[in-house]
Amino acid sequence: MHIKFAPLPVWDQDRAKDFYIRHLGCEVAVDKPYKEDGWRWIELRLPNAETTLLFERRESDSPSAAPALVLVDPDPDATMASLKASGVAIITEPKEAPWEPGRRFAEFRDSEGNRMVVATS
Repeated sequence: MHIKFAPLPVWDQDRAKDFYIRHLGCEVAVDKPYKEDGWRWIELRLPNAETTLLFERRESDSPSAAPALVLVDPDPDATMASLKASGVAIITEPKEAPWEPGRRFAEFRDSEGNRMVVATS
C-alpha cells in the first residue's frame, strides 16, 4: 500500500516547489495550469518513494500545529544536519522519541510554515 497524494497546504507554489526540490530532492511529476487564477496542479515525488506530494491552496493565515507530513528516514540525524546547514527552520533537534524508546525523530518547517517530522521507522 502507498499514499498517492499527501496534500500540503501552501500559499506560494513556486516557493514550496523550490523548497522540496532543493532540500528534499523531490522531482516534478506534474506542473500544469489548474484554475483561471494562475493556480497550478503540482505533484512532486520524493526520491525512492511511491508517495506524491500535492500542493493545495491554504485558506487560513497560519499553519496547523499538527505535522503535515511524516518522513521515515533511516538516519534522521544526517537529514536534519543537512537541512539545518541549508538554512531550514528546525523545530526539534533529533532525539529519542518519548513514546517509543530507540526510535529517533526531529521536526522542521517547510517554506510555507508546515510542520514536518523526520523519524526512523
